[in-house]
Amino acid sequence: MMENIISWVVRIGMDPNDDDDIRLRKSLLVICAFPFAFAGLVWGSIYILFGEPLAGMIPLSYSAISLLSIIHFGRTRRYQFFRFSQLMLILLLPFFLMLALGGFVNGSAIILWSLSSPLGALLFDKPSNAPRWFMAFVGLVVLSGFLQPYIGVANNLSSGIVIFFFVINVTGVGAFVFVMVYYFIGQKNIFQEKSEALLLNILPKEIVATLKNEPQTIADHFEGASILFADVVNFTPLSATMTATELVELLNEVFSHFDLLTEKYGLEKIKTIGDCYMVASGVPRPRADHAQVLIAMALEMRDYVSQHEFLGHKLSFRIGLNSGPVVAGVIGHKKFSYDLWGDAVNTASRMESHGQGGSIQITRATYELVKDDFVCEPRGTVDVKGKGEMEAWFVTGQRKRK
Repeated sequence: MMENIISWVVRIGMDPNDDDDIRLRKSLLVICAFPFAFAGLVWGSIYILFGEPLAGMIPLSYSAISLLSIIHFGRTRRYQFFRFSQLMLILLLPFFLMLALGGFVNGSAIILWSLSSPLGALLFDKPSNAPRWFMAFVGLVVLSGFLQPYIGVANNLSSGIVIFFFVINVTGVGAFVFVMVYYFIGQKNIFQEKSEALLLNILPKEIVATLKNEPQTIADHFEGASILFADVVNFTPLSATMTATELVELLNEVFSHFDLLTEKYGLEKIKTIGDCYMVASGVPRPRADHAQVLIAMALEMRDYVSQHEFLGHKLSFRIGLNSGPVVAGVIGHKKFSYDLWGDAVNTASRMESHGQGGSIQITRATYELVKDDFVCEPRGTVDVKGKGEMEAWFVTGQRKRK
């Protein structure tokens, strides 16, 4: 029941076009406005009960105006007006209540609640506007000190009640500030974790850490790395027989499994280009077994595709690998991309495009690294565009240990 009420409250004044930050600010301000309005009813009733009707009418009036402001916000979604009205009410209410009660001491330091206004401005408004609200608070405190000799009259509250309100006001302001900041920081952390998770889906964690610490051009040379390209055979005619939704679902099913294999082997997915999947080993984390672990993943990719149907279709992949030095780096300022460059990358792509369906084709560079661990059958020479005649091998399985 309580969760449903809170869920309804935080949706007051929400706009579908709001981003996460403005949605957080709106929901937090509404959540704070309701308890403040309720507290005004309680405070006003207590003051009236103890013989201070003028002082009691001030928080009661605040409650009524605040509730009307919330209703107006829910109907119009005018956040700026709602924010201004709430901050102004909480700034002026304690000041007028202090005057009605007879000053700082007789008012039990009620002016402290005005501090909630500049603190609220930090959370609900642009931080650059908060100093104005703080100066307004300081101005009210100074004005209160100036007026103190003229309003220092006794009220009908006993010394015990005055002390009681002192305790309530000090602890209340402290609790309000703590809860408000605690909630805001908690929500900010959630958003930050989501943002970081999304960023980690785009860039390697080492690159993310570097960019967070100091934005800079990121470019690294790796002497030993292996690159894999995998492409669906006869994809163009197949795609012509499928709807857009079916096509995306098919590729998503296949590539999602490839992503799991990438995580399993601790490799780095570079990108997908249409129906082509690119993954690298040895970047950005150098490893001596970069070729062996990438071949192991390639075998699992081949077996998975050969043993499954995808939306009723059997697929066949050409898989090509090559090993050698590469340059890796991040390009772009908005949509980051971690990519690889070099002859080793181009040759790996040629191994895929000049390969055969259901086969894993490798160059001599990769063969020399994995021949003791995997069964490799020589294909002979392949006329590679831009490279000429190149030796190539098919990897058929893992070599049995004696």
